[in-house]
Amino acid sequence: MPTCRPDPLARCPADALRGVTGVLTDIDDTLTAEGAIVPQALHALARLRQAGVRVIAITGRPMGWSEPFARDWPIDAIVAENGAVALFAEAGRLQIEYVQDETTRARNAQRLAQAAARVLREVPGATLARDSPGRVTDIAVDHSEFAHLSPVQIEQVVELMQADGMNATVSSIHINGWFGTHDKLSGARWIVQRRLGADVDVQLDLWAYVGDSTNDQLMFAHFPLSVGVANLLRFADELRVWPAYLTQGERGLGFAEFADALLAVRVPRA
Repeated sequence: MPTCRPDPLARCPADALRGVTGVLTDIDDTLTAEGAIVPQALHALARLRQAGVRVIAITGRPMGWSEPFARDWPIDAIVAENGAVALFAEAGRLQIEYVQDETTRARNAQRLAQAAARVLREVPGATLARDSPGRVTDIAVDHSEFAHLSPVQIEQVVELMQADGMNATVSSIHINGWFGTHDKLSGARWIVQRRLGADVDVQLDLWAYVGDSTNDQLMFAHFPLSVGVANLLRFADELRVWPAYLTQGERGLGFAEFADALLAVRVPRA
């Protein structure tokens, strides 16, 4: 578990990269900039697919927001809402599956609405994320996408969510809260088993994780080959767990830099 600042990606041993067969990645500010995927990152996804590298996105974004990207991007799946929902193409159709059953989701819906109302009432200036209509299993409060909350306000939102019995994480743009035991790591385990029939914990050396924010720390801690894009440094004072390596480029350019490094040493498929 890296607790000090990471090495530059250029120092990553070729042997560590050469064995990678799958990449797990955050989306916002890891593949995207200003909400849109960076062209170099999209090209990197296509090159990874062509090389036979599996790519799965793990995001706090909602199910509804993720649908077109799960359908159109050259990736194997998206796990949305911090591990709650999986979206992937199968037999020519987009499949959507949930960790929680329909009864649990319906029961939680009212609790989520009450928790959201409390945050908006008790934290002046707090607003729900604009992508909230696409959310099924969580709530999101905007702190940096279209609104701005101070560090004190962000902490107040987190504390209110936790007081209501929710899990709460802070991404580069939103504060997410949900009921349940799922998270990015459990979502990764679930989708790798569901789509590939494999145990990601048994195959840790075959996977890399790429992220950009404090809500990626669980994944940074779990995957030996963990990579932060350069804009992770804006959270330097808040990070307790760092990735093993850091790119020079920010956001999607950083992801493309990682893909270039991986593909440069990868043994071509026969």
